[in-house]
Amino acid sequence: MPSKIPLLLLPGMMCDARLWEAQLDHLVDICEPITVGDISGARSIAQIASQVLAQAPASFALAGLSMGGIVAFEMWRQAAQRITHLALLDTNARAEIPQRQALRQAQIDRAHQGGLRELIMEELKPNYLANVNKKNQSLLDCIFSMAQDLGPKVFENQSIALRDRQDSCTTLPTIDCPTLVLCGTEDQLCPPAYHHYIADEIPTAQLVVLEACGHLSTMEQPQRVTQAMRAWLDN
Repeated sequence: MPSKIPLLLLPGMMCDARLWEAQLDHLVDICEPITVGDISGARSIAQIASQVLAQAPASFALAGLSMGGIVAFEMWRQAAQRITHLALLDTNARAEIPQRQALRQAQIDRAHQGGLRELIMEELKPNYLANVNKKNQSLLDCIFSMAQDLGPKVFENQSIALRDRQDSCTTLPTIDCPTLVLCGTEDQLCPPAYHHYIADEIPTAQLVVLEACGHLSTMEQPQRVTQAMRAWLDN
């Protein structure tokens, strides 16, 4: 019987293991251990990547969604030889644009003043979810709960790390392991065009674009994401 693949999952900003609940439940037959990396404790992508690598298996498959994908690019730069497979979901290889950078401090201040839930709600409703999911109360409640459990300090750390992140476009052609690039057709934060670019630049990439899916693909289309990940891990 083939040995199971160690799998490391990286959540997005203000998300935790609940983002990957379906994959944690339904990949156990082919992956062991499955762990969710902590990307909450540092203010730079490089430091976050280093901290995750320090806790990771000697070699592993790596999947990251949104900010998790941005950390995954840095982990590849730091330790490509340890990564057997790479999955990049709903993410962005480019550095943050100046207009977005300029908004970060006001958002941080607002979060510390008790406005974190409103910030998440304002970002969430127009940007995160596909139209079919925007009134899914259980999904909304889980997203709010993850953010509130992590709190304003993590929001600050992650905002600064994203604001100051390195552009990863020159990293893409160096990726030579089996790579899944996946997004939703209705992802407003990291639209399909970002993923077509990433997939075009990575020689080993397979692109999967899911209908009726926004930015949080693992929660919005859990079965289809899991199916795509199973095919990726079979390479």
